[in-house]
Amino acid sequence: MHSSTLTNSVELTRYHINLPTSLIKPSCLPRMKTKFDSFWKERSQIRCSLSREALSPLEFEEDASVSTSDNLDGEDISHVMKFKLSDFKISDRVSIGLGGRGGEAVFEAIINDSDSPLHNTKVVLRRLTSTQAQRRGKRAIQVLKKLARRKLMYHSYSMQVHGYVCSQTMEDEGSFTLVHGYHDSFSLRHWLRQTDWLPTLEATLALDEESVRRVGDDRVGGPAVSRQLRVIRILMRDLLIGVNYLHSHGLAHTELRLENVHISPVDRHIKVGILGNAADFFEDDPSNINRQQMMIAFDMRCLGFIMIKMVLSELMDPVVFTKFKAFLNKGNDPSCLREFLLRTFNRNSSHGNVGLQMLDRNWGAGWHLLSLLLAIKPLDRIRCLDALRHPFLCGPRWRVNSSMDIIRWSLGSTAVRITEEYIYGHQQRIRIAHFLELMEMLSPSKAKNWLRLLPGRWRLVYCTGRHIGLTTREPPTRVLIGDVHLTITQPSKPKPPFSFTSDVNFRILVGKDWPHNKIGIDGKLVVNSTFKLTSGKRLYIKDETTQNLPGNATNAQESAIKTLYGKKWRKALHQREVPSSLPVVKLVSGDIDVGLVLNEPLSKDIEAAQSVIHEVRVQIPPEMFDLSKIVCGTYIDSRMMVLRSVNGSALLFTRACSVEC
Repeated sequence: MHSSTLTNSVELTRYHINLPTSLIKPSCLPRMKTKFDSFWKERSQIRCSLSREALSPLEFEEDASVSTSDNLDGEDISHVMKFKLSDFKISDRVSIGLGGRGGEAVFEAIINDSDSPLHNTKVVLRRLTSTQAQRRGKRAIQVLKKLARRKLMYHSYSMQVHGYVCSQTMEDEGSFTLVHGYHDSFSLRHWLRQTDWLPTLEATLALDEESVRRVGDDRVGGPAVSRQLRVIRILMRDLLIGVNYLHSHGLAHTELRLENVHISPVDRHIKVGILGNAADFFEDDPSNINRQQMMIAFDMRCLGFIMIKMVLSELMDPVVFTKFKAFLNKGNDPSCLREFLLRTFNRNSSHGNVGLQMLDRNWGAGWHLLSLLLAIKPLDRIRCLDALRHPFLCGPRWRVNSSMDIIRWSLGSTAVRITEEYIYGHQQRIRIAHFLELMEMLSPSKAKNWLRLLPGRWRLVYCTGRHIGLTTREPPTRVLIGDVHLTITQPSKPKPPFSFTSDVNFRILVGKDWPHNKIGIDGKLVVNSTFKLTSGKRLYIKDETTQNLPGNATNAQESAIKTLYGKKWRKALHQREVPSSLPVVKLVSGDIDVGLVLNEPLSKDIEAAQSVIHEVRVQIPPEMFDLSKIVCGTYIDSRMMVLRSVNGSALLFTRACSVEC
């Protein structure tokens, strides 16, 4: 018995089979084929049915567009070599095909034909027996013909196909053997599952001046976050270049996943797997632009999945990744992905998690790129060339001209991180108010944007007028404030009033001793109201109306104006003078309904309930208890919202996922 199995780079599967040497001889191939086919026939049928049921309607439509011709009859295949089985010295290593597919058997071999230009070259023989497997193999040869005019790019970013062995030379008729390159490396999935994957991968890539130039980052070694971010930049940029090469030739890969990506130690490039499922944009109709956009969007979504698995190792767990996909399939906006993952990982901030810290770097640039790769609408997803210019994939030596969208995103990300990491001292409060003022001045606060973005569930993050939660005082009733949400619903009628629901979850700690496990009686405060939206303006002149604003707000406003009209920000505003006012959305409140839910025994004690209500009102901003005090909205995007109260305080909200998540 030979204990070794086929190197992961050539088959990209989780399943390996060790067979006796006698069974690997060419004369025994029919027997081995029978064993494989009988073992995997039923499993392949189940995988096919389950995969189609699991796809969303959009994904199924995109995936179904990958149909190609099933044979090479009449095709010119002179661009690849035709081999005989006797040309190879077959190794005693064997494995099931790509992703455990039935109808495939994979061998290592060496070309021993002295007349061949590939003499003594190690290759991989992928023996395809089922009709579907043969279709993929023959399609890979067709794709190579289309890409042959730029062989250097093809060999750099795709697994090379040398040729084929026709069925007439095989002892078992009805099979087709594909001969492709051997890269002597793991699949990307296997890399990420290694405990020492980072230093080993750094050694494999042999990071040198050329690698530094490719990502614009001259930092070698250093903390784990910097090292891992540098490697991920190299891998993602290579992957984007390779996929863009396919898209520029009218092809979509359609099978981009970790199991189908290699890292070659020879030229230190990412290699996408056999292009047996590559689809032509214009196969049926050259003018079908919608088909092209949908197929490119499908590839970009797959790249988003690869990127987030590389960054967050927790998503390598199938259970966690299933929750992640369910979050997207339920229609949640990917811009609030950070909020969802913090909850999934049971964290209050990114501190202590290398992956979350990487995405938070450069003012949350990683989250912004993910939101573009995984956008709900396919046409909103970023393209390869734009992704290569994104700040997350560009090192500090590269100067990237950030768009206004990225600038707004950066300001919001910074404000949220300050609320998570800082103690709310006087200087920190001024700094947060400063960032909120910058966001408001850069916000296109038109009424149509609010009508589109306002509905949803929002979590209160910060209030400039009051600290949320307990302070150093000793309260008569100890109440721990949990999540504070504002749910906004828009009825189906045209231009109706919006329904605002403020719900505050809290816990009452009963007794004199403070319990370490925070066990107590749960309660919930619910406030309902209706609002109408009208257009309005926010004045930026010093008069009697601004003298009553809190000191933090006025100082932050003056600081924000000086910052925006300095040398750095002047280009972003496209205005020569400071405006006297900015557009906002006025919120006109209707009737208010307040409800309190308390578990026993406090639910039967009226005085205790009154004390709890009083303490909750002390710890939360008064605007969440009395929604009529919210008078206008000054900033909104798909992820963040800023509302202003009657006394000038700003309430910062981040979009939360639906209750079901």
